[in-house]
This record gives sequence, C-alpha cells and structure tokens, in this order.
Amino acid sequence: MIKIRCVVEHITYQNTTNGYSILKVNVKGYKDLVTIVGTLLDVPVGSVLICEGEWKVDKKYGAQFVVNSWEEVMPATLQGIEKYLGCGLVKGIGRQYAKLIVGKFGLKTIDIIENDIERLYEVAGIGKVRVEQIRESWEKQKDIKNVMIFLQGHGVSTSYAAKIFRQYGKESIDKVTENPYTLADDIWGIGFKTADGIATKMGYEKNDLRRCKSGILYTLNQLSNEGHVYSEEEQLVKAASSLLEADEESIIGALNEMLANDDLKQDGEAIYLPPFYHSEIGTAKRLLNLMEANDNSKRPAFNLKAIEKETGIEYDDVQIDAIRQAVDSKIMVLTGGPGTGKTTTTQGIIAALKTAGLKILLAAPTGRAAKRMSEATGMEAKTIHRLLEFNPMDGYKRNEDNPLEGDALIVDECSMIDIILMNNLMKSIPLGMRLVFVGDIDQLPSVGAGNVLRDIIDSQKIPVIRLTRIFRQAQSSRIVMSAHAINKGNFPDLSNGQDTDFFFIKCEDAEQVAGNIVQLVRNRLPKAYNLPTNMIQVLTPMQRGVVGAANLNIVLQEAINSNKTGLNRGGYSFRKGDRVMQIRNNYDKKVFNGDLGYVHEVDLEERTLMVDFEGSLVEYEVTELDELTLAYATTIHKSQGSEYPIVVMPILMNHYVMLQRNLIYTGITRARKICVLIGTAKALAYAIHNMTVLKRNTKLKERLNPALAINGDSKIIPMPIHDNSKGGELGMVPEDEVFF
Repeated sequence: MIKIRCVVEHITYQNTTNGYSILKVNVKGYKDLVTIVGTLLDVPVGSVLICEGEWKVDKKYGAQFVVNSWEEVMPATLQGIEKYLGCGLVKGIGRQYAKLIVGKFGLKTIDIIENDIERLYEVAGIGKVRVEQIRESWEKQKDIKNVMIFLQGHGVSTSYAAKIFRQYGKESIDKVTENPYTLADDIWGIGFKTADGIATKMGYEKNDLRRCKSGILYTLNQLSNEGHVYSEEEQLVKAASSLLEADEESIIGALNEMLANDDLKQDGEAIYLPPFYHSEIGTAKRLLNLMEANDNSKRPAFNLKAIEKETGIEYDDVQIDAIRQAVDSKIMVLTGGPGTGKTTTTQGIIAALKTAGLKILLAAPTGRAAKRMSEATGMEAKTIHRLLEFNPMDGYKRNEDNPLEGDALIVDECSMIDIILMNNLMKSIPLGMRLVFVGDIDQLPSVGAGNVLRDIIDSQKIPVIRLTRIFRQAQSSRIVMSAHAINKGNFPDLSNGQDTDFFFIKCEDAEQVAGNIVQLVRNRLPKAYNLPTNMIQVLTPMQRGVVGAANLNIVLQEAINSNKTGLNRGGYSFRKGDRVMQIRNNYDKKVFNGDLGYVHEVDLEERTLMVDFEGSLVEYEVTELDELTLAYATTIHKSQGSEYPIVVMPILMNHYVMLQRNLIYTGITRARKICVLIGTAKALAYAIHNMTVLKRNTKLKERLNPALAINGDSKIIPMPIHDNSKGGELGMVPEDEVFF
C-alpha cells in the first residue's frame, strides 16, 4: 500500500447513496492535479487527507489513485487553512472571512480560534455576533471531530459523522457503540450496508442477533421500496440470509423473536413491517365501513340540464352514469385515459353535488397535481398532506378523532397514493362523507408501497366507472391517440409532420441522443414553439447511463445555465437559475419528494442557497444539498402527477430493464402540447410489448373482498381500452422531416 498526503481542490463526482467519489487533489511532487477515487463521501474542498491505496491506470480516464483508507488532518499551509475554513464547515466563516483571518494570523489561525477566539475582533468587519457564531460552530465542530475520530476508526466518513452528531449529539459514540444498526433506522442517508460495515469493524459476527434483526428490517424496507407491502416468509428468510451471508436458522430465530415482540406482523405466510400491516387493514376496514354506513346526508337531486348549464358541457351516456353514480354512491372510482373526459366528468360531479348545497373538498397527492386540479375546477384543491394538516411534530391533525369537515371529498391522481398515505386519508373521513377517487389505472403505480387504486377496482366491492371513449377534440391530438394505441399494445403513428404534436426522431447512438436532446431543449423546440427552455422537460426511464437523468442533467445544465459558480454536492454544482427537485420529504422545510423549484440565490460566503418552490423560498445549507437534485431531466417515475408543455423522452435499448408499456404510456401522457420521442423503433417495440410488470405483494383487494382470497383470484385484470385511432404502421421517417 502507498500513502499520499493531498489537498482536495475539486469534487468531480460524489454518490450520496454509497459514498463513491472522484476527487481532484493537489499532491506534493506532482505538477498536475491527481485523481483519487474511493469511498470519500462529503469530503469538502480544502480538506487535507492522508490516503492509503494504490495506483491504477484506467483505459478511459488514465492514472488514478484508488483509496482503501483515509483520514482527514488539519491543514498546515496558509492556503490549506484558508480553504479549510472557507469550505462552509464553520458557520460564520466563508471564503471572504477565511482570507481575512488567515491574512491576519497566518499559520497560528487554528490555534487562535481554538484558544484565543477573542482576537478575531482584530480582523476588520468581524463583530460580536459573528465571533459568537464562529465560537458556537467551532465548539460544535470539536464535538463532531471527536465523533469523527471514533467513527473513522470504524471506516465512517466525516459527512456521516456530522449526520450522526446532528441526530444524537454528545451521545453519538455511546449510541453507535451500543448498537450501530440503529443508524440505519434513525438517520436518512445511512443505510443498512453502511451500518453493517461499522458493525463489522466493531467485531459483530455474521449470525449476531442484532445484525440478523437489522438485516430482516432492511430486506423488508427494500421490498417496500419496490412497491411490496409484505414479504412471504420463505422469500424473506432466503433474501435476508443471502444479504447477510448468515445461517437461515439464525435468521428464523431473529424473525420469531421480532414477531413475538410485535416488531413485525404476520398474516399467514405474509410478514409485514407494522406500519404497512396496520395501514392495509385500516384502509380496508374504513372503506368497508364507509360503504356500509347509513347515509343520512342530503342526497342531491339529479338534474342533467341544470348540471350541463352549470358546466357548459354536454355529457355522453358514460359520463352521465358517472355523475349519477357519484350522486347515488357513498364511494366511487372514476378512471380513464387521456382525452376520455375525466376532468369534464369531475366538473359535472362537482356541479351535481353543489346543487344540494354540499360542501366539497378537493385533494391530490402532490402540489403539482393539486394545482392542476384547482385550475381545472376553479376551486381550491389541497395536497393530501395539507388537507390532513400534517406537521412533523404532531403528525396528521385530521384523523378519526378530528375528522375532515365537509360533505364530499374528490381525490385526483389516485394511482399515486401509497398504502400509508391512503390509510391516513381514510382515518380522517367521517362516515357521512361521500368519496370520489379519480385516476388513470394504466399509469405507473405509486412510488411508495401498495397498488391501492388497482386493488380497490379489482376488489369489485366499490362502484367503478371506466371512461373509454376518446372525445372528438382529443382525437386530433396524436399524443392522446399514441398513448391509447400503446396502451392497447399497438404501435403509434410515427409519421412526423408540421401539424402533429407527437414526434419520433430516429437515433441509435446514446451519445448522439444526448447531444440531440441538448439541441432540442436549447435551440430547436424553443425556436419552433416560441417557448422558453423551462417549459421543456426531459423524461427518461433511468437515472444511470449516457441518456440517464444524472448525465443529462449535467450536459443540459452546461448548455442552458450560463452561471458557472455554485455550491458542489453529490457530483452536482447547484447554480443560480438551475431547475432542481426535492428528493425526500422534509417536513421542517415543508417541501416534499418530487417538488420542483429553481435556485433563486447562491451565497458562496455562507455556503447556502435559496430555492424558489412556486413562490415559497426555502434555504439549504451546503450539508443539506443531498436532498436536492438537478431537474432539467428526471425519471418518468418522478414525473407522476405532473404535466409539462413539452416533453422530450429518449427510448433506447440501453434502458431495456426499465422499458415497459405503462412506463412509456405514463411518460407520453405527461406532455400537454408537444411530445418528442428520440431513440430506436426496436426499443419502443420492446417497451410496448413488455407487460411483465412486477406484481406487488398486497392484500388490500382480498381484505376488501375475502371471496377473492378463497377463490385464489389474485390476477391483475387488464383494463379494457377503447381506441378510435386507426393505429399507425411501424415506419421510420428521416430526421429532416421533423420541422423544428
């Protein structure tokens, strides 16, 4: 092994999930910056590192130093001290004050701050408030350093040390020593594998009971991230045993103890994490209670002429049935694809309920979906979290003890609702309230666990109206007709032309596709439709790869945003004007997973930035930027519930593991005015014919209708779709026939 001492000059890439980093460092004796790679998460620019590892030559990137172990030390040069203090670790000292302080005290700077901080008053511009800020931050850093020294002895980086300290404070070392696996439960960003690595270095054996328990929880959480509400017992034991390389007997012993202690719940062969178990049972019970409750509420008189006069819309027979069903039923589901009249039917339902003077509440899972609902109905629509008055301290204020106040609730985009959120929603609904679920069942299911809307429909216990007719005005949209054709398993019409809203550009090479996307977003589409670039959203099947969201965000940022200075985090540079997305729920900041915003301001001195989320300004410190990602491009999964004026979507075989019919259908239906697919017909064909959608482990359908469990009817029933399009033949056109 070789040891090098280096100063971090630039962060090329950092993966916030596994810690893998690529850094450019200054090493004495080397004229050019050296590339080091390894698990070095959140090492800031200016850090002085002693790294142990070995050199290797990468065919593509040349010489690199691969780090096996490392430690951070205090800088010993004026330049190093200045960079260290200016990197944002010490609140109150940014780049400007770091330069002034080091200019005044030189190599004694660290000692002055440590032992004689009052001397900072000698620096021009530093007053009492800033000195106290620096003192408090420095003391906190000392505690963090103690934690860091302990944890680094067990292979943990400084960034994780900071998170651990933020969670546990001065008890950090005691907490980690007692049970390192609690880190995976308590701290966002620290997963089981990181905690397991710490435990291994602390001497935990493979079959240790605490390790087996944590591995079981991790396995169940991973399954829930894939949409499953439970795991079958045999599946869970095998998966946990494989993950931990532990004996199955040890896993079974840990599992039995967890079940005995109610740490897990069991229903037959199904093993649940308690929140999912209670949510599934609670949702089913409340839905059935609502269905069976005596309806003492005022029943609206059904007057079609009055409804059509109120809305200015002439309804067809199926829509009339839907409105009548909403009048007659306690609960109903309204489902259908684009152009089938879900919005106009919802307006009719609202008009019908209004005629009886009923108080109507509107809600949707996300802020963007709620905003669209408000625009379509002319009424206030809230996110479900806001409707239930959620806050991180008290949870959901609206519940069975404090139910919603109103006569009817209409919830849009219900395919996005997972089982946990649905249970909390159902708790808040009084028995006398009417409930209308609206959603497109053929879109991707919720990101969270469960398949709630489909389970409700397939249970056959709740009235369902399926809108299948594509209205004449929608038939002129090739976006709508293409979506329905794909949903039937047919090829869409790929003949481009100036009068269409749906385009296919043939391109086979991933690098060329990425370059074409940049040209489309920066020049061709804005010029053709006289729209700014922020009206164009790139949607892609995956995060990874040349045409994955991660790489496309970097190349689009370089092409679109002329600001070149920003704060670096997780391999991204966040600059003023960047489109960004929140990627975790942060209830303190009141921003949620999937929220889109723009970087309003970047403060390089204080190492903070301000993000504008539709008029609400939210501040982030540099250590919190792993909650954000660039959003010039995003995955199709993340686009659920959103609409964009123009969508550009690459479809290549590089993404074959994700290419499925409902994914492409969801992506296309996000486009409001223009949809541009770019890639190969082969990839599109593969996606259209791939119906092997992962069946999610849920029991909501059977809990609503036990007869289905007895009959063993667990098949997913395909939804019938009526398509009036002729269906285009598969054919390619030269790119020059695309007019933009």
